[in-house]
Amino acid sequence: MDPYRLTGKRVLITQTQEFMGPALVATFRELGAVLIEDEGGLTRPGRAAELVRSAGRVDVLIANLSVSAPSTRAEDVTDEEWQEVFAHLVDPLPRLVRAVLPQMIERRAGKIIVMGSAAALRGHRRTSTYSAARGAQLSYVQAVGVEVAPHNIQINAIAQNFVDNPTYFPASVQANPRFIERLRSEVPAGRLGRPEEDAALAAFLASDACSFMVGQAIPFCGGWVTR
Repeated sequence: MDPYRLTGKRVLITQTQEFMGPALVATFRELGAVLIEDEGGLTRPGRAAELVRSAGRVDVLIANLSVSAPSTRAEDVTDEEWQEVFAHLVDPLPRLVRAVLPQMIERRAGKIIVMGSAAALRGHRRTSTYSAARGAQLSYVQAVGVEVAPHNIQINAIAQNFVDNPTYFPASVQANPRFIERLRSEVPAGRLGRPEEDAALAAFLASDACSFMVGQAIPFCGGWVTR
């Protein structure tokens, strides 16, 4: 059997209509995964546990969490903004992991992939709330990753930016001359990442071919964090 295929693996993907959801669904389906697609939000405390319970067996959990990114100056960030962003990006993550880990530990097998952001790896003006939330995701992945690795469970994150997706880089943004100039000046690759490239990386992390990556935050941003 091809270790890069996902034939028969039960893959739960959250927020499938947002962020990297559409690309993940297309790629994982093509690779033979059995998809459990959820389009709903996860801000209600009990929602994550209900979702995992209804999904049954979950071989791979993909925490695809998104929210509109504020561009507020640090001195103007309100408690409400901070709480709203963390409620969407941070709070659902441990709830999902807490719900799915028992079955993975029992089977001594499982993959958890967080679709994160490189905004946590490089300072950028007027992104303090969003960057902090994405940073919390990556720190969580690092800590839980080493904790569950002895159970043959791998949890990793893709820290992405400048990847074509409907939430953060819709067509209206891509058509803006100022954005095009920013792309050329800030991204050494000189272009947006293709969604299928990003989804392919997630598929590798989910596959049997990858079992030695533990608690990693993998930059996927065309060199944006290293320029």
